[in-house]
Amino acid sequence: MRAIVQAGFGGPEVLEVAEVPNPVAGPGELLIDVHAAGVNRADLLQRAGHYPPPPGASPLLGLEASGVVADIGDGAAGFQRGDRVMALLNGGGYAERVAVPAGQALHIPDELDDVQAAAVMEGVLTAWQGLRRLGRLQSGETALVHAAGSGVGTTAVQIALALGARVIGTSRTREKLALVQSLGAEPLVVADGHFAEQAMALTDGRGVDVILDLVGARYLPENVTSLNRGGRLVCIGLLAGREAPLNLGELLARHATIVGMTIRPLTAEQKAELTRDFADWGLPLLADGQVRPIIHSVVPFEEARRAHALLESNDVVGNVVLQVSPI
Repeated sequence: MRAIVQAGFGGPEVLEVAEVPNPVAGPGELLIDVHAAGVNRADLLQRAGHYPPPPGASPLLGLEASGVVADIGDGAAGFQRGDRVMALLNGGGYAERVAVPAGQALHIPDELDDVQAAAVMEGVLTAWQGLRRLGRLQSGETALVHAAGSGVGTTAVQIALALGARVIGTSRTREKLALVQSLGAEPLVVADGHFAEQAMALTDGRGVDVILDLVGARYLPENVTSLNRGGRLVCIGLLAGREAPLNLGELLARHATIVGMTIRPLTAEQKAELTRDFADWGLPLLADGQVRPIIHSVVPFEEARRAHALLESNDVVGNVVLQVSPI
């Protein structure tokens, strides 16, 4: 089969199309004929050598994909050959076929096409884990979503709104916030790295209840200052660094919580449980359009370098998707 492989670590130029062995469906796994694959920041980090796949995972890039079930391993229940599926992958999505634990796959709602479905799993599960399961976001609370114009950010805005929360979305550019505002969030421009004063003003001095932060170290002090008493800061990205000063006095005074998370290191059982938990709540919302991945660009499989360069440009609003086979 064809796959996107790496000629070492580096920029997009290390990516190339090559023939690799076909995967097989092991016990409890599905083999999927891939139609489209999501392109994520984690892929850029792995390509550069900063985010190695967990033990036993495919070395190929790609953490989410859509397609049809080609084969079913022993003990994999709930699917039949030919079913349209979208899957959270441990790796290997940039290929014509991929094997995935059945617990990490969901049937694609009829209302979604394969390109949209390819951009669902990484974003919705990250947002669901961060906002609901770790952030404990409740109806009537206020959520602050950083990098709200990103693939995860646009999904998080929609999930927070569907949970009944008020949502403030940040970005460094007004252009990205136009889309975020159209989704129902209140825009907050962060051109200089400072946003706490604006966040407090928007909440009449109360502060926000949950922050979903994809940016990292640079935002930490302002994040803490922006929290309400009992607020929760969920860190899910390191775009602006790993280390920052922390005012423990502010944290204690607010009775606040800081928690970090990534999806990829979770066990197969944990990922399956997370997938089921989201599906019970979220599949109906995907079907009726309340939650829908925002697609910025669809790039041919052979042009994976261009897809990575596009995402690295920071001009993307929503998701970039690789079209692996004709749809």
